[in-house]
Amino acid sequence: MRVFVAGGSGVLGRRLVPLLVDGGHQVTATTTSAAKLVSLKALGADGVVMDGLDAASVGEAVATARPDVIVHQMTAIATAHAGKPDLKHMDRWFAPTIRLRTEGTDHLLAAAQATGVRHVVAQGYASWNGVREGGWVKTEQDPLDLMEGTAAQAGMRAIRHVEDVVADFGGAVMRYGSFYGPGVTDDMVELLRKRQLPLVGAGAGHTSWIHLDDAASATALAVERRATGLFNVVDDEPAPAAEWLPYLARCAGAKRPMRVPAWLARLLAGEVAVTMMTEGRGFSNAKARRELGWEPRYSSWREGFEKGLK
Repeated sequence: MRVFVAGGSGVLGRRLVPLLVDGGHQVTATTTSAAKLVSLKALGADGVVMDGLDAASVGEAVATARPDVIVHQMTAIATAHAGKPDLKHMDRWFAPTIRLRTEGTDHLLAAAQATGVRHVVAQGYASWNGVREGGWVKTEQDPLDLMEGTAAQAGMRAIRHVEDVVADFGGAVMRYGSFYGPGVTDDMVELLRKRQLPLVGAGAGHTSWIHLDDAASATALAVERRATGLFNVVDDEPAPAAEWLPYLARCAGAKRPMRVPAWLARLLAGEVAVTMMTEGRGFSNAKARRELGWEPRYSSWREGFEKGLK
C-alpha cells in the first residue's frame, strides 16, 4: 500500500516507518524541518515538509502522495518534553500538541476525504486517564477521564476529539500508554536521579506503559489489517505508582523516591499530578491482542525498564 505517515520524523514515526517499509509498503513521511528529510530517506521513506496546522500544506502533501492509508502521528511532545515537566500548567505545556490533535486531525481528515483515502489510523492516549470509578483497569468500552476543571482538560478533550472524528470517518485510534524507550524517558530518569520525582500519598494510582517499538508494531498491524475502532496499546501490567516508580528509579541507578503527602504535591505540582499518582486508572490490551494479533515484545514495564531504556 501507499502509506502517508504524518509526523514520520517524530519519536514514534521513526520506528513505524521502517516497519512499514520492511512490510513492502511505499511510505511518504512528513516532517516540519527540511533538515530531517535526509534521515527519512535513510529510513526508506519519501520525505516531505508539511505544516500540520496549515490546511493547504496538508492538502497538497496528501494529494501529491496519493496514499491508500493516512497515519496520524503528529505531536509536539518532543518539544514539550524539552525541559522539566509542567503538569501544573499542562494546558500551556501541551498547547501545540492540543492544536495538532484538533486542527491537525481535521486537516488530515479533510485531505483524506478530498483525495478518496478510505483508511486513517491516528494516535490516541490511554495511560492513567481512565474514568475514575470502578476498578483500576479499563477497556475500550470505558470512557476516558476528561479531567474537567483541571489543567489537563484541554488536552483530554483534544484526545476525545481525535477518537470521535476518526470513528466517524471509520478509522482506528491507537490509545498508546505512556511511552518509554531510548530518549523518551530521559527527563523522568534525570528527575529521579535528582530526587525531584516523589511518590504522592500511597501511590495507588495506576499507569499503563508501552515501549516505543511495541507501539510501532501495533500501529503497523492496524494499517495492514485496516483496523477500525479504539485499541488500547499498552503492556500486560497496568501498575500503581508505588510499584513502577521505585522500580524505574532502581533501573536508573537512582535512590528510592521520596514520598510526599497529596496536599503538598497539589501545591507544588498541581491537581493533575496528584490525580495521576493517587487515582489514575490503567488499561487492558486484550482487544489489541485479540483483534490485531499483536504480541508486545515487552509484556511488562518491569522487563522493559531494565532492558528497553537503552
